[in-house]
Amino acid sequence: MKRLIRRLSRVGDSSGCHATSKGAVAEGHVPVHVGEEMERFEVRTELLALPPFVELLRRAAQEYGYNQRGVLRIPCPVPIFRTLIGSLSDSADPSAARDLALSLPGVDGDDRHQP
Repeated sequence: MKRLIRRLSRVGDSSGCHATSKGAVAEGHVPVHVGEEMERFEVRTELLALPPFVELLRRAAQEYGYNQRGVLRIPCPVPIFRTLIGSLSDSADPSAARDLALSLPGVDGDDRHQP
């Protein structure tokens, strides 16, 4: 997991997260495809190390493995991802964002890795 975060973090640091079309990625952002519809987003690299996003990365590793090629895929419904990223970007209540990430369907509480 740390390898994946480090690899994605090399892109840089900036602000903003938004849906994008294919093309150049803004400096300090990492492109991700979200949900079954594979909607493309650019996520600020500093968000990658926050616990709610780490949970999404852990789920991506469980579902797709660590050897994904191309754009990182995140197994999360797009509306929930938008809410999660919005709450992380606002920094209003990081615990609410973590609770949202942990409440996503598809992962039992027993297989979560404790820090």
